[in-house]
Amino acid sequence: MDAELPVFLVRTMTEYVDSTLEQPRLSMAVLAAFGALGLLLATVGIYGVLSYSVSQRTREIGIRMALGATRGSVLGGIMREGALISAAGVAAGVAGSLASMRFIGDLLFGVSPTDLATYVAIPSVLFTVALSATLIPARRATKVDPIVALRYE
Repeated sequence: MDAELPVFLVRTMTEYVDSTLEQPRLSMAVLAAFGALGLLLATVGIYGVLSYSVSQRTREIGIRMALGATRGSVLGGIMREGALISAAGVAAGVAGSLASMRFIGDLLFGVSPTDLATYVAIPSVLFTVALSATLIPARRATKVDPIVALRYE
């Protein structure tokens, strides 16, 4: 209509869409950072609790070994208990996550609430951390001389 009118805010459609999605992307990046921090804290907490729990059983391990149990059988028993506790925790976490997915489904951007990779990766990481938290102190405790372990307090 008027060729003399000034043109301003000339942008491509890609730039316009990017500027529109900037705030939700920032929110999701912050949420992902908090999720990663939560995963890190969970792994450190699980490792600390299980490691402490196994190290408190040094006397029991010493008694078993003094009575003739092999290192493999003692280590296997401790690992079975650790795996059972870890599996129960992972199952409870996955069940809680599945129960709450309908509440957080609207908050997710670009990810399905039933994302299979998430439901496989995170429990696998936590289960692996739990098993290593059980294995390391259990191996250390089975290498201790039974007499020293019996005096351990």
